[in-house]
Amino acid sequence: MKGITLIGFMGAGKTTVGKLLSKQTGMAHIDFDDKIVEEIGMTIQEYFDLNGEAAFREKETKVLKKYIDHNYVISTGGGIVMQQENRELLKAMAPVVYLETTPEVFIPRLKNDHTTVRPLVVSKSPEEIKQVFEPRITFYKETASMIVSTDQRTPEEIVEEILANVK
Repeated sequence: MKGITLIGFMGAGKTTVGKLLSKQTGMAHIDFDDKIVEEIGMTIQEYFDLNGEAAFREKETKVLKKYIDHNYVISTGGGIVMQQENRELLKAMAPVVYLETTPEVFIPRLKNDHTTVRPLVVSKSPEEIKQVFEPRITFYKETASMIVSTDQRTPEEIVEEILANVK
């Protein structure tokens, strides 16, 4: 089986589902946020604060290019689809699974997440978080070869659906 790449908004479950897919398929799991932190030598929040979002997106593209011909389960960052170049690279990595979730589900998850990997939503109101999310929806759908709704479903159910539909 070729690798599986997961895209979706922050709090959609990409890392959780990615780890389960890894166990089910025997493929290694790669979390792009972890790879970027290794490369930059600081937290994503610190990098954003020092260098801004554009510099972070460049790093994200470099990591993506390293794994273009992959046989891994990859959990991408939520904003990877914001650059056209990344969307094209991702499409070449099919299957790309969009873990679709709604603000009613991901906002409570983000509010309870106190990690430093989500600088665009730290200390933001639900309305501000929705403003970050909404422009991405079209890009997620455009990039994905499969869309899996995650609302009110367990990670195991999501993995089962992915594996039943990925060849």
